[in-house]
Amino acid sequence: MIRLENVCKNFGDLQVLKNVNLEVKEGEKLVIIGPSGSGKSTTVRCMNFLEEPTSGHVYIDGQKLTHANKTKIIRESISMVFQQFNLYPHMTVLKNLTIAPMKLHHKSKKEAEDLAYHYLDVVGLRDKAHVYPTTLSGGQQQRIAIARALCAQTKIILFDEPTSALDPETIQEVLDVMIKLAKENITMVVVTHEMGFARQVADRVVFMADGQIIEEGTPDHFFENPSNERVKQFLGKIIR
Repeated sequence: MIRLENVCKNFGDLQVLKNVNLEVKEGEKLVIIGPSGSGKSTTVRCMNFLEEPTSGHVYIDGQKLTHANKTKIIRESISMVFQQFNLYPHMTVLKNLTIAPMKLHHKSKKEAEDLAYHYLDVVGLRDKAHVYPTTLSGGQQQRIAIARALCAQTKIILFDEPTSALDPETIQEVLDVMIKLAKENITMVVVTHEMGFARQVADRVVFMADGQIIEEGTPDHFFENPSNERVKQFLGKIIR
């Protein structure tokens, strides 16, 4: 469903990604972890050309992303949930969820609203349909952002550290929604520091450091018997 082939990304003289090769299968739940500055978020942002690779290629569902086709392919195939919620503060929750289906996917108002209410039920926030995002907690806003991504009905959802901007008390409510989604046939790529989530949900865990993938495997392998010394040091610091 996603393939990165020798992807490099430079910001000026700084090389952030160094020949990253990665495949994600349809329906797979891939979790990317690693220290800050390791290239995790840049890797995910290259998957939908929010960051265009300096060199290398990105394939989505067998199609190579290019300037000419990226908008069409990404609109049809990929949604993204960011660290910050990026909701429109001047629009109600319902309007935030229906604007893209109506304008981009040409659904009728009723179709878009039916879809929005369905996914508000999924994230447990139907009662917030007519309020404005600024009246909600951070955890509620992030759940709305997830519902918005689901309203696009894409095959792939990318999550870039979706709990990093939240208070500790609200992190679990967002993770619970993501755990529920992981039971569906949606391809999920998640950058996170939440090791419990990675253990519970991931089909495969990828560890990045210094712009490279240095280890990958099942959660059992990764957390119980990692082979790379850098991974062991990382896990030793965050898992007590």
